[in-house]
Amino acid sequence: MPVTFQSVGEEGRVVTGPVVSAVVPVFNEEDGISELHRRLGEVLRSIGESFEIVLVNDGSRDGSAALLDAAAASDPAVTVVHLTRNFGHQAAVAAGLAQSRGQTVVVLDADLQDPPELISALLTEWRMGYQIVYAQRVRRHADPLLKRLLAWMYYRVVRNLADVDVPTDAGDFCLMDRAVVDVLNAMPERNRYIRGLRAWVGFRQTAVTFERGERFAGERKYTFRHSLRLALNGIFSLSKVPLQLATWLGVLTSGASFALGVWFLIRKLTVGFPVQGWASIVVIVLFLGGIQLITIGVLGEYLGRVYDEVKGRPQYLIGRVTKHPSA
Repeated sequence: MPVTFQSVGEEGRVVTGPVVSAVVPVFNEEDGISELHRRLGEVLRSIGESFEIVLVNDGSRDGSAALLDAAAASDPAVTVVHLTRNFGHQAAVAAGLAQSRGQTVVVLDADLQDPPELISALLTEWRMGYQIVYAQRVRRHADPLLKRLLAWMYYRVVRNLADVDVPTDAGDFCLMDRAVVDVLNAMPERNRYIRGLRAWVGFRQTAVTFERGERFAGERKYTFRHSLRLALNGIFSLSKVPLQLATWLGVLTSGASFALGVWFLIRKLTVGFPVQGWASIVVIVLFLGGIQLITIGVLGEYLGRVYDEVKGRPQYLIGRVTKHPSA
């Protein structure tokens, strides 16, 4: 069993648990689970603090479940949370945060593109008084040029649109103090964007830079469609600017149509014949129709999120939890 600590929280409550909890969502990563367990365990043992590893099986359809259970059977520090199906990366992270007991919680991906060796540097900043230490990418070796460019643009768009200061080039790889994790666990939101919520809660935050490497094994599980969905979720969950943009588009098009009508009238009165050309009419109609559809789409994105929240369904369902026999 890992050695535990005991401390008194801000409200006088007693908190017990390991110093570090590593939360790792796993989806179809059978080729890399053994290496993940080995490297993560070596790093955490070298730090010299008590720790636990929470592996969340997000409905994997390969041999990941059996490998995760084997890791729990051989290591008292490992807890495996099996979700009933694939609920998505953000829901899996939320499940791991809810199961974690550590004074600090480190969230990282299972493909080892988030290097476990960086945890020591994250803890160093935490000991200096920072409650959120996020890993900021300075280079992405494995991603193609187009994806790097889109990611660079996306983070800067979100930062300019969001109501809070969202760090650029920072994913979910981070360390959070227990006080931060408790706040996140108490939030009722279902459409979660962890890195956005992490910025929204405040607390003392700082960055540790790193170079994101290649996957240890297997193929990328996060497709372009998943990335786009996450990107849109980040924008719509952090900003009301898209709604305001739709309003301004309506104002601009109305103003333009009024000005065009005045110009047609002036042409009729001064020149004596109407402005001809059906092509211009078609272009104007299609332009206005496109703006209307975009506006309806934006409203639908926000309305869909309201619908999800109103239903009140849980973010995830846990099928079973696997631990070492001595736990």
